[in-house]
Amino acid sequence: MIELRGITFTPPDSSEHVLKDVDLTIEEGELLVVSGPTGSGKSTLLGVVAGLVPRFSGGELDGDLLLEGVSFIRTPPRERAGTIGYVGQDPVAGFVTDTVEEELAYGMEQLGLPPATMRRRVEETLDLLGIADLRQRSLRELSGGQQQRVAIGSVLTTHPRVVVLDEPTSALDPTAAEDVLATITRLVHDLGTSVVLAEHRLERVVPFADRIALLVGDGSLTVGEPADILETSPVAPPLVEVGRALGWSPLPLTVRDARRKARGVALADRVGLDTPPPSGSAGSTSGVVGRAVSASERVETNTVALSARSLTVTRGRTPVLHDVSIELPAGRVTALMGRNGSGKSTLLWTLQGTQKRLAGAVSVEGRDPAALDADARRALVGLLPQTAADLLYLETVAEECEAGGPRTRDILDRLVPGIPDDQHPRDLSEGQRLGLALALILSADPPVLLLDEPTRGLDYAAKRALCEILRDLTGAGKAVLVATHDVEFVAEAADDVVVLADGEVVSAGDVRSVTAESPAFAPQVSKVFGPGWLNVREVVEAVTGE
Repeated sequence: MIELRGITFTPPDSSEHVLKDVDLTIEEGELLVVSGPTGSGKSTLLGVVAGLVPRFSGGELDGDLLLEGVSFIRTPPRERAGTIGYVGQDPVAGFVTDTVEEELAYGMEQLGLPPATMRRRVEETLDLLGIADLRQRSLRELSGGQQQRVAIGSVLTTHPRVVVLDEPTSALDPTAAEDVLATITRLVHDLGTSVVLAEHRLERVVPFADRIALLVGDGSLTVGEPADILETSPVAPPLVEVGRALGWSPLPLTVRDARRKARGVALADRVGLDTPPPSGSAGSTSGVVGRAVSASERVETNTVALSARSLTVTRGRTPVLHDVSIELPAGRVTALMGRNGSGKSTLLWTLQGTQKRLAGAVSVEGRDPAALDADARRALVGLLPQTAADLLYLETVAEECEAGGPRTRDILDRLVPGIPDDQHPRDLSEGQRLGLALALILSADPPVLLLDEPTRGLDYAAKRALCEILRDLTGAGKAVLVATHDVEFVAEAADDVVVLADGEVVSAGDVRSVTAESPAFAPQVSKVFGPGWLNVREVVEAVTGE
């Protein structure tokens, strides 16, 4: 259907190829997953198909792109819109209207579809993505995950033959991600739509993939069946890592397959997990979270770095947070989870002091961040926003690192190595920009760190590096709160978990207890080996003793 022949792309002011002699055929009615390390060129490849590269990126593009045997590499994006729908990593950048319903209709208006058709497709898409209640909402008022679903819906209403999606589930909670992927799969199977999807969280998309296209650092591309590619891929989901470590063949790609292979693996006896761990404070709705231990032990072993009591925040007359209380112990990583729109980002901004609150109190080292000026607030509480690129304003990576302090470059190299000093931050990939923003926040060394979706765009190696950095920080007595939908990262990095729903705390406790409560927040290892297990490392240590 679509064929890439000898595609080579060289960015402006560079002699190194991001894509090199790439040949790829996208078949009708297939779901093709594009994978690879952070910065390997996944978004560039998708941009070539959508017509955004090099028209809006600059650089030099060689090779050819064919649709049904006819070259369209010089066809501008606006003339591809009826055939190829594209959703980028930053959905807000693509919005052109004010409300959800208007955004869903906009693409069809540009294609000149009849009003009756437009109305029917808007209704179908609202129901398909579960966003009917957002119909009249302002796009600016939506959470990041809600905005991403609207962006996907605005493409689906035009019924393109090819849908190109860049990290479509990165801002979605696990249940919403499953719903969106199920919708995409129905498009593929029932309508014959071709989907090209770039994603770092392979555990979400591999079960749906027909093929995987793996990009590596030299710009080359390897394409094949998921099991074949993942057998030697440098990026692999937890199930595949477990399969590799335990010598399973073929490698499991779904939880069901892994559970069948794990039936003969007796892990509980090796580490004393014959029964699930005690529930501790999990399930409590009091809103106060700390370690899942007694109050006396908490006093002896932990200092509360941040304390918030009875926080209430409204947007207009709509309550966003209601009577939320939370404690962040020094030396602990707390994960903040919940559905899209549950109030996670609002809570982070409220704790940081920028978001005005209707009621409640926040204390960090005896001071309220909301009562401080911006510089004093940043020294007390560091916040990584969901749109991390907002923190980058200088002309080169070197200048950003110099402004961040002496540790910034070291942290960046641990997270995303190999970024040139002279590169402009806006020319980096989404994951590289996030890594740079993270380095700036982490190097500032405040006593409390609030991170909003810090793993979007990061590959598995970068997430492992982030886990290690957070362990170093908590070992030095810092308190970390991470708002995330990445359950695998939570299983590796977090000590405690708080779950929000509709602006209220509905569950809080140690990570094993809370993840055991809900299949939606359980990592893949827990689903395979039971609620006492969190990550691949634990399983491998139990089997090998290493």
